[in-house]
Amino acid sequence: AKVVFRPRCSCVIVSARPLRAFLMAEQQRQPRRHRRLAAALMASVGAALAWSSRPATFAIPGLGGSAGSAAEPARHSSAPSAAGRRQPRDLSGITVHAGEGGWAGAGAALAACALVFGVVTANNEEQQRRQQQQRRSSASRGGEGDGSGPGSVGPRTAVRNRVTVADRPVMQMNEEVLLRPGVNPATAWPAGNPRFTMEYPEDYDLSDPKGSFERVGKRIMQEMVEELPDLYELPNKEVQWVKDSLEYNAIGGKMNRGIIVVETGVQMMRGQGREPTNRDLNRFAVLGWAVELLQACMLMADDMMDGSLTRRGHPCWYRRPEVGMLNTNDFLMVEMFVYKVLKRHFGQEDYYMWLVDLFLETTFQTECGQLLDSICANCTLEELTLERWTLIVKYKTAFYSFYLPVALSMLVTGVRDPAAFNKAREVLLMMGVYFQAQDDYLDAFANPEELGKVGTDIQDKKCSWLFAHAYHQHGTEESRAMLANHYGKCKVGSEEELGIKDLYRSLGLQELYAEYEANTMAKMQEYRLEVEANGLPWSVFERFFELIYKRRK
Repeated sequence: AKVVFRPRCSCVIVSARPLRAFLMAEQQRQPRRHRRLAAALMASVGAALAWSSRPATFAIPGLGGSAGSAAEPARHSSAPSAAGRRQPRDLSGITVHAGEGGWAGAGAALAACALVFGVVTANNEEQQRRQQQQRRSSASRGGEGDGSGPGSVGPRTAVRNRVTVADRPVMQMNEEVLLRPGVNPATAWPAGNPRFTMEYPEDYDLSDPKGSFERVGKRIMQEMVEELPDLYELPNKEVQWVKDSLEYNAIGGKMNRGIIVVETGVQMMRGQGREPTNRDLNRFAVLGWAVELLQACMLMADDMMDGSLTRRGHPCWYRRPEVGMLNTNDFLMVEMFVYKVLKRHFGQEDYYMWLVDLFLETTFQTECGQLLDSICANCTLEELTLERWTLIVKYKTAFYSFYLPVALSMLVTGVRDPAAFNKAREVLLMMGVYFQAQDDYLDAFANPEELGKVGTDIQDKKCSWLFAHAYHQHGTEESRAMLANHYGKCKVGSEEELGIKDLYRSLGLQELYAEYEANTMAKMQEYRLEVEANGLPWSVFERFFELIYKRRK
């Protein structure tokens, strides 16, 4: 409802047209929600009119009887009488008499009810225009007057508030903007922008989770690329460049983060007694691909900052001879596709801005983690502690890789309890820290062919799980001296790097890691009752942990 309060002008504006259009659309789309909205609007508009001492207007004719008629609407001041009793309220076509019992609230609610359900119709604009002309003419002839002339608001109203609401044009809200939160009048250009995807004709097969997820991803990439020449005037060469960048960097990984969004959504809905439709599954997958796009842009930036050589068994995108520093613009574009996807598929949902906010907050958390990690190049070895490592991995990895996928599905399936999000975050951040400890371990000891990348933590002077334990918790004077001489100062595959890996083995860090892994599993089981007490299905967290526990790549 377009209900505008103007305290400095002492008025309330209620515009019928957008309200009725909105309710008609809601009645078709969600009948149950429509009834709740209608009741809420009746209560709120009725209360606002009943208890406000301000002049107000409904652009609808009168209700007849003591409220006057549409042909000759009664005009009354809203000022209290000498006896302290409210006089009949001028509603520009609906006059509600307070009487002895003070039933202004009931009258206002009745007026709102009539508006909501279309019992009465809106005054035409021509009638409003004539009324405005009459008021202006009266005001110009009679000055302030004594409050008795048509259009005056009483002697107690200040001169600056003399103009009544009918003298102010009622702003008409575009129904497209009203019904679609993702439509911004400042960016709805050129014609056809934005575009929304409403239908999902392809079946999403839960028995083939990876194949179904990949098909949704290819359709999303096609949607994004097709917009570039039409809405952004990009020539064919640039369009092909963007397409190659997306295919090279966003498709082809394990896709665990994206797939877990789908699996979490399914488990959440079944826990609520609902079975997801094909549309639900496709939209969960769309959110999963938004996570995958965020992951892709993070890796594209991280690889260039760290000087990494390979990613997923291929040269890093920035190392291709035709790319180089163009990678900087490429990873920024990939990040922006996250928000293009959200807008295209969820721009008409009332929780759309919550999704955007979650991605923005998570991205900033990840960038804070990236800063903590990158600045290690300027730190002494004494500063690369286990506490610093925990802070790095919590912000750089755990939020976007673990909390984000689950929180997205929770929002879309209607979870609104902050306690549920807090407990989910606690468990998922612990899993994210464990995941990064795995990553550090695999960087040193996994086969590069199996891992899909060449480990560079020793060369890059990373604050890793292995180094923090070797230097601070379990190191000797000799081992610390060796690390001081060579850590961050040797090349991948050099004798010095291999010597540091042998040092990790001699200090028993492989056995220490196995113990840490077992303790993490035990702690996960302790969380089960707490998770279920917050109304969340344990299967969501159990499945996520299965994907990473004892992984080898």
